[in-house]
Amino acid sequence: MPSSDYDSASLPDLLPLYYRRLFPFSQYYRWLNYGGLQKNYFQNREFSFTLKDDIYVRYQSFTTQNELEKEMQKMNPYKIDIGAVYSHRPNQHNTVKSGTFQALEKELVFDIDMTDYDDVRSCCSAADICSKCWTLMTIAIRILDRALRDDFGFQHLLWVYSGRRGVHCWVCDEAARKLSVAARSAVAEYLSLVKGGEETIKKVVLSDPIHPFIKESLEVVKEYFVRYAIQDQEILGRKESVEKVLALVPEDVRKELQQDFQNDKKPESLWKSIQDQAKRKQSTAKKGQHFEKEIMLQYCYPRLDVNVSKGVNHLLKSPFSVHPKTGRISVPIDLKELDSFDPFAVPTISFVCDELDQPKTGEEDEKSEDLKENDKDTTEKRKIRDYKRTSLAKYIKYMDQFLDGMARSWKGDLLKKSDLQKEF
Repeated sequence: MPSSDYDSASLPDLLPLYYRRLFPFSQYYRWLNYGGLQKNYFQNREFSFTLKDDIYVRYQSFTTQNELEKEMQKMNPYKIDIGAVYSHRPNQHNTVKSGTFQALEKELVFDIDMTDYDDVRSCCSAADICSKCWTLMTIAIRILDRALRDDFGFQHLLWVYSGRRGVHCWVCDEAARKLSVAARSAVAEYLSLVKGGEETIKKVVLSDPIHPFIKESLEVVKEYFVRYAIQDQEILGRKESVEKVLALVPEDVRKELQQDFQNDKKPESLWKSIQDQAKRKQSTAKKGQHFEKEIMLQYCYPRLDVNVSKGVNHLLKSPFSVHPKTGRISVPIDLKELDSFDPFAVPTISFVCDELDQPKTGEEDEKSEDLKENDKDTTEKRKIRDYKRTSLAKYIKYMDQFLDGMARSWKGDLLKKSDLQKEF
C-alpha cells in the first residue's frame, strides 16, 4: 500500500499533479453551474485562492470550466474558497460603478468546528481530533440534516469533511440559494440551542412545552450520549468534571445528588441518579424541570458558527480543496455510511499522488492505448481513469450521485421553462 505520510514541505510539488490529474473539474463545474438554468450563474461566482506564503487572491471568476481549470493549474492554490454569485463578474468588480457590485445568491452553508466544543471534550483540544470526539460531528450531521430536510423542506444537502477538524454543509436547493440575509439568520437561529460564551455555565435552557424540533434532536443525542459523554469523555468520572455537570442542575437537587455521588462511584449509575431526580422533579414541579435533557444537549448538541450561515458574501472552503496542514482532501460525506466515516481514513494528497505511481493493470494499459487514437476528449478521459485508480474514486462517485439528484430537479425546472416559453 502506498505511504500516506504527509509532509507539508512537499505540497508545492504535489499540487500541480493533483490539479492536473485528479481534481474533479467536470463535477465541480456541473455543481456550480446548476444546470445552466440561470444566465451567468457560474461566470458571476467568486472564487478565492490562498497561494504559497499565505498570499490571498479574492474576486477570481471564470467564464468556462476550461478557464477555471487552466487558472487553477497555473496558480496551484493551497486552498480554494467559494463565495457568492454576484451581480457582475467578480474579476471585473473594480470597473463596476461603486455600490452596484453586490452579492446576490449563495448556497445556505453551515460550518461546524470541533474547537467550539472544547468545554465538553476532554480527549483533545484546539485543532486536535480523535475518534472519541468525532462522534460530535456525527451527531451534528444527523440532527441538522434531519431538520433541514423535514422542518425546512430542503433536499440537496452536500456534507463535506473540512480536511482537519470539522464539517461543512452546503444546502444547494434553489430556494436556499435565494434566501435573504434575514431568512438565513432565522434558519441559523432556529437551529441554535447552545448559547453563551466561556463565562456562561448553563448554555442550554429549555422551556415548556419542549419544541418538536428539540424533541427530535434529543432522540438523536440519546443514541450517543452514554457512549460519548459518560464512557468516552468520562464526564462523571473525575471530581472536576462531576462538578461541571452538577453546576447544571437546580440547587436543591444538587444537594441530594451529592449524597448519591458520595456513596456510588460508577459513572453510569451516577447518570441514572440524575435522570431519576429529574423524573421526580418533573412529577412534582409545575413546569420546566428538564435539567437532564439540558445536560445532554449542552454536551452533544451541534455548535454552529452562525455568522458563516448568515452572510451571503461569506466565503467557505471548497470541496476537494487540500488542507495544507494535514494534507487531507476535503471530501463529501456519504450519509449512508455516516456512522463509519473516519476522518483519519480520508486520503491525503501525498497518498493519492503515490497511488498514481503504482503500476497499471493490464486492462488499464489497453484502455490507454485506445485513448491515443485521436480522441478529442483524451485529457478528460485520462483524468477520469486517473482518479479511478486512487482512493478519491469513492468520494467522487458520491459527488456524482449527489449531482444526479440535483440534475433530476433541474430537468423538471428546464421542462417548466420550455413549456412557459411555448406559451408566449
